[in-house]
Amino acid sequence: MKTLILNTQSREETHALGEKLGAAAKENMVFLLSGDLGAGKTTLTQGIARGLGIKRLVTSPTFTIQKLYRGGRLVLNHIDAYRLEGLSQDLGFEEYMNDGGLTVIEWSQFAPQLIPDEHLTVTIHLLEEDAREFRFEAAGKQYEELLEELA
Repeated sequence: MKTLILNTQSREETHALGEKLGAAAKENMVFLLSGDLGAGKTTLTQGIARGLGIKRLVTSPTFTIQKLYRGGRLVLNHIDAYRLEGLSQDLGFEEYMNDGGLTVIEWSQFAPQLIPDEHLTVTIHLLEEDAREFRFEAAGKQYEELLEELA
């Protein structure tokens, strides 16, 4: 498993990192975002959307659980799994994950059934003020190649 650690010092740098990720994303990729509340998961996702060419404002899907953003190079399927802990019923998310778009899952540890064998895990650590550490772990060849583009 290939790992990459990158730091950002501001919200703008986090957006730029996300934009780079979105520009490099390929069809049916899955990014798993984890970190404390306020770590920057949605901020990174906003950058990813920009990298895909999506113009709409991206907000956290905490209450709706899932939001789809169209209008870019790929559809962005944004899932917040925080409220799915212990839920075992099929909500149909897998269908969206294989529709040719990019899926970003926040709090994926609460919905392990959604995690495919191949994926990119992004763990975000708050450092100080607006500084963040991003630890990327690639599970699968296409994700390892993605990390090479980011490095």
